[in-house]
Amino acid sequence: MISKTSLQETIQKTTSGEISPIDLVEYSYEQIKKHNPSLNAIVSLKKKSLVIKEAESLLKKKNNEQMLLFGIPLAVKDLFDVKDLPTTFGLPRFKNNIAKKNSILVDRLINQGALVLGKTNIPELALGSHTKNTLFGATSNAFDEGMSAGGSSGGAASAVASSMIPVADGSDMMGSCRNPAAFSNLYGFRPTPGLIPENRIMRIDEQFPLLSTPGCLAKTPGDMCIFLDAVCGKHSMDPFSFDMDGSFREASFSENEFSKMRIGWLRDMNGRYVFEDGILDLCEEVLKQLADNFLFVDHVSDDIDTNLLWETWTKLRSRNVYLYLRESNLRDDESLSHGAQHEMNMGKQISTEDLSRSMKMRSELIKNIDRLFGECDFLAMPSAQVFPFDKNTDYPKKISGKEMQTYHQWMEVTVLSSLLGLPTISIPVGFNENNLPMGIQIIGRKKEDLRVISFAKRYEQIFGYSNVTPT
Repeated sequence: MISKTSLQETIQKTTSGEISPIDLVEYSYEQIKKHNPSLNAIVSLKKKSLVIKEAESLLKKKNNEQMLLFGIPLAVKDLFDVKDLPTTFGLPRFKNNIAKKNSILVDRLINQGALVLGKTNIPELALGSHTKNTLFGATSNAFDEGMSAGGSSGGAASAVASSMIPVADGSDMMGSCRNPAAFSNLYGFRPTPGLIPENRIMRIDEQFPLLSTPGCLAKTPGDMCIFLDAVCGKHSMDPFSFDMDGSFREASFSENEFSKMRIGWLRDMNGRYVFEDGILDLCEEVLKQLADNFLFVDHVSDDIDTNLLWETWTKLRSRNVYLYLRESNLRDDESLSHGAQHEMNMGKQISTEDLSRSMKMRSELIKNIDRLFGECDFLAMPSAQVFPFDKNTDYPKKISGKEMQTYHQWMEVTVLSSLLGLPTISIPVGFNENNLPMGIQIIGRKKEDLRVISFAKRYEQIFGYSNVTPT
């Protein structure tokens, strides 16, 4: 049902009464029973009987045909609160941390008819791009169960790839929607921060550019659009939130518009980023097909200072994470993961002067990127620097012989969008000789989210990567 039919078609069938939300719940639980024991993607699973009761209540409501997600079973990332379910952050100490109310995102999903059946697994505190924690263990890749699903939205990616759920929320600070999407042959979207509203700690968030944002993962951009229209838009509790001028479901490029587009290919940032063999080849093969048949692709030679980019990002990120950990009384907990310890140690050393300098450097980087966008409609670079790796590994220590200096340097390729707040989607580019997936990032101008999604829609029409499913 879900695996063979688009989300739009499924919703049309539930609203018309052709199928029941109860049928969808039954199907999701069948898929969970089949796949979750080996994938470990969904945690804190509700009893099926409770979700069926919620589906029965939903059927009694009026105006169901107006609900964008009527009767659709979903699981929510274990960072967002779902009333009466634990929000664990992947930590044993929070295994009984039962939420008393829903996050903004969850309220919007439920108001649009979604049925929440559990949570999706994350790394501890969502730090690092490998979904592994001491409470629930590691999430496996749907294409190879011995490999990582990426992260931090790795549970979401494996749940969607294996059709336990049709679409999933995520969050993205440093590739946490883009990396797991690339590892699972999915589309993974990091919107402009503020497009999807959040519950915020204002005294922290006002000090920084918005470094993190909720996002989503789906098999197709069309499925993603329904989710986005359900959750996006201004909210009174988030002063940074804003409305989009248009609908994601209706956004599109005509063939003529698409043929005039120009993509700036950043490749490996003039040799400064290192990649596992095969990644650049897959990306460039797709770009060649686009250039030969559909639009323009330029090899951008603009010299972006990646050392400046990394220094600025790590300072702002570490201080931001440190303040959040301090707010949660976790700053002195030595049992936390290596990533959390790294951010705490770095973050508490960063001064006001360091932050001021970082903000100035960020402004200079924005000017460089604005120049590139004067020549290109979109920028592109690979979504990850390695293919899915052994899930028992904490993180890649080397890439093509080069030592990684931190627990997250292997995801340096995601930093440009994250630092500058640019809407970015990871789109699939195929598989290597070991049948492991990869993706490429398509980066747009700030608040041009509709154009980024429109590009992805056109791309899926051309390549149809959503038709490739795990065996």
